[in-house]
Amino acid sequence: MNLSRLRVFRLWRVMARRFRQRLHANIERMRTTDQVFVISAAVLIGVLGAGGAIAFRELILLIESVAWGGGLSDRVSLTTLAVLTVPTAGGLIVGILIYFSTREARGLPDVMEAVALRGGRIRPRVAVETSLATAISIGTGMSVGREGPIAQIGAAIGSTFGRLTHVNVHRMRTFVGCGAAAGIAATFNTPIAGALFALEVILGNFSFSRFSPIVISSVVATAISRHFLGNQPAIIVPPHGVNHPLEFALYAVLGILAAVVGTLFVRALYGVEDLYGKVPLPDYLKPMTGGLLVGALALLYPQVLGVGYEAMDQALFSELEWQLLLILVFMKIAATSFSLGSGASGGVIAPSLFVGCMLGGAYGALVNHLLPGTSASGGAYALVAMGALVSSTIRTPMTSILMIFEMTGNYELILPLAISVIVSTALSAYLLKPSVYTLRLLRRNVDLEKGEETNILRSLNVGQARVASFETIPPQAPLDDLMSRLAESTDTEFYITDAEERYQGTVTFDRIRSLVAYGEDLEGVIVAHDIAQFDLPTVTDVDTLDRVMLLFGRHQVNAFPVVEPDSGRLVGVISREHVMDAYNRETARRDLAGEFGSMVDTLSDGQVVQLGDAYAMVEINAPRRFTGHSIRRLQIRSRHGVQILLIRKREHRVGQADQAGQAGQANQSGQAGQAHQSVQSGQANHADQAGQAHFVPSPDYVIQEEDVLLVAGERDRIDRIVHL
Repeated sequence: MNLSRLRVFRLWRVMARRFRQRLHANIERMRTTDQVFVISAAVLIGVLGAGGAIAFRELILLIESVAWGGGLSDRVSLTTLAVLTVPTAGGLIVGILIYFSTREARGLPDVMEAVALRGGRIRPRVAVETSLATAISIGTGMSVGREGPIAQIGAAIGSTFGRLTHVNVHRMRTFVGCGAAAGIAATFNTPIAGALFALEVILGNFSFSRFSPIVISSVVATAISRHFLGNQPAIIVPPHGVNHPLEFALYAVLGILAAVVGTLFVRALYGVEDLYGKVPLPDYLKPMTGGLLVGALALLYPQVLGVGYEAMDQALFSELEWQLLLILVFMKIAATSFSLGSGASGGVIAPSLFVGCMLGGAYGALVNHLLPGTSASGGAYALVAMGALVSSTIRTPMTSILMIFEMTGNYELILPLAISVIVSTALSAYLLKPSVYTLRLLRRNVDLEKGEETNILRSLNVGQARVASFETIPPQAPLDDLMSRLAESTDTEFYITDAEERYQGTVTFDRIRSLVAYGEDLEGVIVAHDIAQFDLPTVTDVDTLDRVMLLFGRHQVNAFPVVEPDSGRLVGVISREHVMDAYNRETARRDLAGEFGSMVDTLSDGQVVQLGDAYAMVEINAPRRFTGHSIRRLQIRSRHGVQILLIRKREHRVGQADQAGQAGQANQSGQAGQAHQSVQSGQANHADQAGQAHFVPSPDYVIQEEDVLLVAGERDRIDRIVHL
């Protein structure tokens, strides 16, 4: 029995390998005409993205029917026990799923970070795990949206296709945008808004080379979703229009209210998340408590359960009292904050639409009460406020305007909608500069507005760039000694230290040069302490290179002293050149990882790929004799004649404790001087590198048992390394 299973398994592997080879051959033939390849890829990603969106929607309906015994549409019949237990159980399942599978099933910020920092590389399993986690969250009644996760699912599809076709980083990011646009367009029946969403939020780039394929994917996905789900607008609204010119001012005031409420929404969301960060509970149990709190709110206001489209329909048709509409604004903010803040998976656009709809409905009722017969119905204000509230949270005015227009098919309110959205976007940016997405990235020390360069510098620390060679002088060194040292040394700064090697001050070249003309007159009078600068800042090994560059902009020096944080002992210096060298190395490392990453996915089981006549490349599990040693210590290139191009993890996710331990080793090694400085750099990088799907290792990277090495070299050397 075992032998037959083994044969079947081997046959399956052979067939899978042949399929990949044929697929790659067909793709290569297609890529001879680049335009044909891009258009064909956009169409295929659009088809796959639409399929993912439709399957995701059906999965939500399935889970909802199982969890509630028929769905959430009939909220009146829900029992107290069900309202409390179903969201709680859903939160427990989601927490366990996210904690023990992938931490990337949290929404669009992960996609934005992948595009900005990892060349658009997203693991394929993210699509499956995000679908399941979000479907359970929504299906069990937690107050989250489906648009962010479906964009993440589509982005994972586009990234997977890019890896299979071995495209470069620029094209990979385009394919990620195609997938995200396809998912949004298929979900909301909004082809243009889906494309703009991908360009505004995911890529932040409107170049024509990206615009065309993204629009193609979005249109294809919309056409497929309309075939299977129908061609009706996502939101059915009665006809609305502008009854009086005064209404334009009223819509501007509505934009102000939307900005204030949107800012409150974002602050509440992250405020609850911070509170949950202090709760002494395991992370996988926190979504359960969030579900319990949502259920408690739903006992009084069941409209907050799930996405809430039924309540939105009632508000758009002016069927709810203004008091209830106003209460639901704050209840939905609380329910969404409890859901996402506790760790559930989902998006914020649908909750923003709900909050905006309730806010606009209440505002419209007030306007009609004060100005009867002058203004439109409350449903018109609810519709406009939906776009204004979305734009105040995600800061995408063009996408918000077109999304509401395409979701409703109502053109009469396009001008009031534009007024409210623009006012809301401008004011919300003043009240809270980052959007709901970029704020999460800023909390991870990733600033997309400052570009990739700043983010790279923020990912590196001083310990990875500084050197331990520097010139020290005693504080009583006379001026003639300083001049002699200056003539013999290549350094432009001398550092004063005490008997315990603690940093005291800096003597710069400019200070010494200003006294050269008075050298004979000042001999025996001026000492190092007299001309030293004692107000220059110092840095430590854990400071980021971004902070160092800011200090260089404020102080006219060529280098800063690096000291130990506790003792103040001088352990090194860092100059602009050191920062730029570290930046260039990291940039090359990331570019190389992006180019070679797709190769790793096509290699397995010791398969050797020929590179020319004499060279080859192979992927192997880390030999046992390599584990626990750094690449520098193993001297792999000189001893074995091969070069490690790339490393990936068999078990991609590394435990937090292990990462913390490695980072701690890095910090300790940084205190041992120059001999240990290189080890410190490699170990500090270890936890960050291990969190990536593929990475180019530094010479001081310590090879782990779960590492898979992509090595290249002469063919006979490759054959030897395979059999180690």
